[in-house]
Amino acid sequence: MSRPVHIVVGSVMGTALNVATEVAKVLETLGHNVRISPAFDGNNLYQTEDEVLLICTSNTGMGDLPENILPLYALLTQTPPNIAGRHYGLINLGDSSYPNFAQAGTTLDEVMADIGATRVGTPCVLDAIYVDEPEEEACDWAKKWAQLL
Repeated sequence: MSRPVHIVVGSVMGTALNVATEVAKVLETLGHNVRISPAFDGNNLYQTEDEVLLICTSNTGMGDLPENILPLYALLTQTPPNIAGRHYGLINLGDSSYPNFAQAGTTLDEVMADIGATRVGTPCVLDAIYVDEPEEEACDWAKKWAQLL
């Protein structure tokens, strides 16, 4: 069953945005209607009842959230929307040579769970130390993830 997917991106250098763009193409070829928010403004997190959120974020500093995904974090923590039971997925880009590896995605995953959202499948964790082509790895993951929707 195809479902609409909203990809919210947190990116500093553009890698997460590139990953999200390629994943969107894969999901569209599988019949999903996809919208990407590279600069989420806090509005229209879910546009329809059956839309699935896909968070695609990198990390900055010591596992901090990229600036362009801070509005999502603010929405979820300050004025949480009623998203109990709503579905989401996570693509988490990081570098394990840093002590707070992939913390930004982990933080968002925890917040989503805290307000009652249901994660679909396991997160796609892309470690820059071991993954040379994050777009390719994420697209392979997205094909499997889409089967769970």
